[in-house]
Order: sequence, then C-alpha cells, then structure tokens
Amino acid sequence: MVYNNILETIGKTPLVQLHNAVSDIPATVYAKLEAFNPGLSAKDRIALHMIERAERLGQLKPGGTVVDATSGNTGYSLAMVAAIKGYRCVLTVTSKISEDKLNNLRAMGAEVILCPQDVKPDDPRSYYRRAEQLAKDIPNAFYVNQNFNPDNGEAHYLSTGPEIWEQTQGKVTCIIGSASTGGTLCGSARYLREQNPDLKVIAVDAFGSVLKKYHETGVYDENEIYSYRIEGTGKNIIPANVDFELIDRFVKVTDQDSALTARSLARQEGILAGYSSGAVLQCLHQIKDELTADDVVVLIFADHGCKYVTKVFNDEWMRTQGFLQEEKPALAALQP
Repeated sequence: MVYNNILETIGKTPLVQLHNAVSDIPATVYAKLEAFNPGLSAKDRIALHMIERAERLGQLKPGGTVVDATSGNTGYSLAMVAAIKGYRCVLTVTSKISEDKLNNLRAMGAEVILCPQDVKPDDPRSYYRRAEQLAKDIPNAFYVNQNFNPDNGEAHYLSTGPEIWEQTQGKVTCIIGSASTGGTLCGSARYLREQNPDLKVIAVDAFGSVLKKYHETGVYDENEIYSYRIEGTGKNIIPANVDFELIDRFVKVTDQDSALTARSLARQEGILAGYSSGAVLQCLHQIKDELTADDVVVLIFADHGCKYVTKVFNDEWMRTQGFLQEEKPALAALQP
C-alpha cells in the first residue's frame, strides 16, 4: 500500500490479545495498540480530525497558527499535522513533561512554552491560560482547546469505537481507558454503547486528580488536587469531553503501580507502552474480581513507551521517585 502522506496512515491500529501479563484475569483481554499510529499515540486521530474540521469551518486559514495546551501526545500530533499542512504550531506544556516528549515536540517543529506544573488551572501562568492568551495574541491563530472541543471525542466515535467493535466481532463487554481530556475513552465508548447497551466503561484516574470524586459526588474539590507523576491520566479541571454519564466508574491507580506495571508489560508481552498504558493495565488487575470468563475486555493503550525512556523505563529516575527499592548490583557480582 502506498500513501500520499503520513496522515493517511492514521487509524486502523491492531488489537492484540494479552497472555502473560493477565494470567490471573479470568476474562479474555485485548490491548488496542494506539502506538501504531504514525505519531505513536491515539492523539493522531483527534489532531487530524480537529484541524480538518476547523479548516472546513473557516476557523483555520492558510498560513495560520495552531495553538493548544498539551501533555505531549496531542501536541506532537498537532505538530505533525501542521508540518504537512503548512501551519505554525505553538504549544504550552507543564514542567512535568518527559524530556523525550519535549524533544519530540521540538523535532517536529513546534514552538514549546514550558509552564509551571503546580499552579491552579485559572492561574495566568498555567498551561491552559497561557495557550488561551497566545491564541488571542497571535494573528490568525486557531485555539484547538482539546479538553473542550467536541471534535476530540467525535474522532474516536467515528474511528476507534468502530474499529474495536469490528475487531472483537461485537463481543467486547468492557472497555478500560485513562481519563484525561476524555476524548479517547468516551468517544470510543459512546459508539460501542450504542451497539451494546450493557457495555461496561471503566475510567482510570490518578491520585491527585479531581475526576473520580466529581463523578461520584458532582463536587469539584480542589483538595483532591496535588502533584502526581502519571502523564495522560487525570485532570485538575473538568473537561467537557469526559462524559460522566457514559462512564460506569472511575478507578484510581498510583504513580508507582502504574510505572512498575508498564515495565512488566514490556517484559511479559513484548509491548513497550506508555505510562498511562501501565495505569490501564494496573486498573484491570484492581478490578479483576469483577470479571468472569465470559467477559471480553479491551484496554486502550494510548501511546508508545519510547516517550518515557528517560522516566518510567529509566532505573535511575525510578529510584529517584522511590519506585525501585533494590540496589544497583555491584559490577563484581556480575562477573562469572
């Protein structure tokens, strides 16, 4: 198959059955490997869809600038689309972004502005507010606003959901994915729920995020917010693309468990997936007692582990975080 450009390769990612990493799970478990997109994440789908819709509506014109706040993956995908279509791309990120993601954004030609991690969302220094202001200050700019842009979820409703339904031959009974902007999980789940009203939708949340409590109580509690390490999971705002009525429950996972599970996944299944994928697999293990042999579970693995080689897959970073307790073996002990 020959393609006109890299954007034509987005979507149609594989569904792969897991074995060793889920040996204690009674259900059949598949992973939707979104790292097979050209930008190595699920965000390629939304970046292309949101930009092309903005073009059709006249919101983004030739020579324009694409602006958004990103944890890294959406930004990379936006920069990739912008490179092909000839747009300038300006992105704001928080200081917790991995060095790998930061370098990838710049390699794709994006102009990146680092913002402090631990400020409130409405603080002018936050990466949300900075992106909004930049979109106002830059002539002919289009603010993507992925957290509140309904085209985010629609992209997955039109593509990821139908792919999962077809790949499982309509047998999927449960879908698990990280909750961040909400587009990937809720867009996919909305399509699947239309096909199977009994589908279970499980959202993975981080400790330090407000989403789980908001889902359970309707209260936005700032006391829930504190710094955490997982990227692409949880929020300190309530994104419009998180469809709380669609989600059956939220499950919180720890930074450490998610990182260790991502590392185990690579060794047990040969799948080098990202930090949030470790969170999704960890969630599965935390709810395993609720599953039966009749269940067919699809885990959305949102991105590739190469984006985290200086963090999750770096022993020194893991030790610095207190996630690895064992001492580095002495060189003499490794000699025959």
